[in-house]
Order: sequence, then C-alpha cells, then structure tokens
Amino acid sequence: MKSLLIIIKRNIILFFKDKGLFFCALITPLILLLLYSTFLGKVFTDAFTASIPDFPGIVKGPALIDSFISAQLVSSLLAVSCVTVAFCANAVMISDKYTGNLKDFLVTPVNKGIMALGYYFATMLSTLIICYVALGLGLIYMAIVGWNLASSAIGWLILDIFLLVNFGTALSSIIHFFLKTQGQMSAVGTIVSAAYGFICGAYMPMSNFNEGLRNTLSFLPGTYATSLLRYHSMSSILEKFNYPDNVSNMILDNVDAHMYFFDKQVSIASMYGILAGSTVLLIVIYILMNVLRRRSN
Repeated sequence: MKSLLIIIKRNIILFFKDKGLFFCALITPLILLLLYSTFLGKVFTDAFTASIPDFPGIVKGPALIDSFISAQLVSSLLAVSCVTVAFCANAVMISDKYTGNLKDFLVTPVNKGIMALGYYFATMLSTLIICYVALGLGLIYMAIVGWNLASSAIGWLILDIFLLVNFGTALSSIIHFFLKTQGQMSAVGTIVSAAYGFICGAYMPMSNFNEGLRNTLSFLPGTYATSLLRYHSMSSILEKFNYPDNVSNMILDNVDAHMYFFDKQVSIASMYGILAGSTVLLIVIYILMNVLRRRSN
C-alpha cells in the first residue's frame, strides 16, 4: 500500500508540475463551455421550443427554457470532459515510456500490478479534480442563466462524474498501454476529442440519429453515462414546466435523458450497473496487460 501511495503521489505531482499539460487539460472544459453556450445553445433552444406542445397552465417562460437548455449544455460538457481529460492526464505514462523511466521501474521489486494501479489512480484523481472544477463552473453558469436545479441533483451529478471519470481513465489506460511517443498520444487524443462527443450523444442527441446507428451506439457504456448526466441535470428542471407525464417522458426521450437498448428503456439502476461493470472489466484487463508484459519480458 505504501508503494502504491508513493507512485500515485509521484504521478500526480508530475502531471500538475507540467504547466502546459495541466493548462491543456483544464482549458478543455472551459473551451467546451464557451463553444456550447455560443453555438449549440441556440440550436438546443430552437429544437426544444419547436417540439414542446402548448397546454393550459403550462409554465413556458424564456427564463425556465434557458435554465433547461443550460442544464443540457453542462451535461454535454461533462460527458465529454470526463473522458477526454482522462486521456490528457494519462500522459505521465507515455512520458515515462519515452524517457525510459518505465523500464527502470519494471526491474524494481515493486509489483507490476501496483505500478499499473499507480498510473490509474493518479490519472483518475487528476481528472476528478479538473472535472469537479468544470462542474463548479457549469453550476455557476446555470446560476447566471437562472437556477432551477434541485439540490439533490448535484449529489447525483458528483456520482455520475466519478463513475464516468473512472471509465475514461480505464479506457485511456488500456489505449495508452500501446503508445510509446508523445506524437502517438497527441494523435489519439485528437481523435478521441473529435469523435467521442458524437458517439456518446453529447454533441447531438442520439434520438436524432437513424435507428441502426442508435442501436449500435447503445452497446457503448459512454452513452449511458451521458444519459445519466442528462437525466440528473434536466429532470428536476423539467418538472417545473408542469407537463403531463407522457409529455415530460417524450421530452426526456428527445434529449437522451432516457436511454433505450433497441426498443426497451434502460432503468437508471441498470445504467449505473452497465457503467460500473464495464469500468471494472476495463481495469481488470489493464492490470492483466501489465502483469503479462512483465512475464513476457
């Protein structure tokens, strides 16, 4: 345990000591928030106002609509950042390969599974710090627009971020295992940053995709994390519109706050199970990859 804590501390210090790397990881959520609020905000607002029906007694003021859309924007930001920042924070592993430090570590008596966990937990903790800062900035943005979020929803968002960060860390750890240079890491990071937001439904709700693509993406754990973030950030605000249940469910379907596996709706508990189970599986695979590497050397 002492060796693990030393490795974790060492990797976290190296990450935050690299000002360029830390700034790059921190600026990602800020840029996404700016882009979402500037460009996607109007798109989401127009789509929402065009789709919601008029009912007697329905609250549909612009302030409440802006609050609902801000929750959608923040959930999209978090859905992307929890994974893309993990790929950036995991750069310490690549740096150790490039400088030869990892070879030195591999000849020490330290268990190689401990080494793998050291990289994992350091990346996870560094990413959590940045993503919780992003959550704070997102909540400030929502408060400026108009605060209508239930206080209990914040706790659920904290849990959602924790699980998604662990998933992103495990995924990045497996992919980075095969990378050896900073150039390779930058190329993979660019691909992930460009593609992940689309395949997880953060940039555009999957309800807008064709049925075949929706069914394919329903096999990816990241889509369930996006749905959890959307549900917990938007459902309490939607309640204030006083829509009938069937209309509220339709709206939540349209923004992916409800997730479907083919034609069957996936419960919140099942989405947590899928996200947690896939994360544990990826962590086990990552540790086995490191252990087998040692045996093959």
